[in-house]
Amino acid sequence: MNYQTLLFSVENRVGIVTVNRPDKLNALNAVAKDELRMLFTALRSDPLVDAVVITGAGEKAFVAGTDIRELTALDAASGVEFASRGQAVFDLIEQLDKPVIAAVNGYALGGGCELALACHLRLASEKARFGQPEVSLGIIPGYGGTQRLARLIGEGRALEMILTGVQVDAAEALRIGLVNKVFPPAELMVRALATAQVIVSMGQVAVRAALKAVHAAGLPLPEGLGIEAEQFGRCCASDDFHEGTRAFLEKRKPAFRNR
Repeated sequence: MNYQTLLFSVENRVGIVTVNRPDKLNALNAVAKDELRMLFTALRSDPLVDAVVITGAGEKAFVAGTDIRELTALDAASGVEFASRGQAVFDLIEQLDKPVIAAVNGYALGGGCELALACHLRLASEKARFGQPEVSLGIIPGYGGTQRLARLIGEGRALEMILTGVQVDAAEALRIGLVNKVFPPAELMVRALATAQVIVSMGQVAVRAALKAVHAAGLPLPEGLGIEAEQFGRCCASDDFHEGTRAFLEKRKPAFRNR
């Protein structure tokens, strides 16, 4: 499919998604959000893709927020609808049963920070900057930022970022747990794709089970443990489990068939 605002390719079972509006610092307009929804819906059943890397076009920005012009006419009712539509897109990314890695190459502000938060792993360039500056516009994060940011870095740090609109550089983002790793700009995509390849080389039954189990971490502990046990059992019934254990005992590399 051809997209107006996205680029998409597949390399060695890794889907590469690029938000392609560099003249607008890759800000997410209605078209971009709709295309992300369509693409990630298709990725759920794409047999050629086992992991996804998402980044922004150009050197300045991952995604520098939402297109502000689309906010100016909102009122209470349309504001709820606007936020809910954006949340649905980012929920789709977070709930994808294939790992999604954000390669944050520059500004990740507002909706861009929220997009990175919806991904399963966040790798950043040394030039990356993160922020939720919505209060400076008289609004709050509406695409999941108040919820995912607090869960990731703690309520106090999340409130500091949200209430002051302060931007966090890559080093600070790493320190507070907002990103997993930081790389020189020239290495970012190489490292992101290498990380994706490591994941792709694993048994995908187990990878998908791990995603489901970790997603349950926000539930009460007994429920989360129940889901973990259920997914563990699902893995034990898979061909991958039998191949993985045999390969370990035979001291060879496993040949997973992802079933």
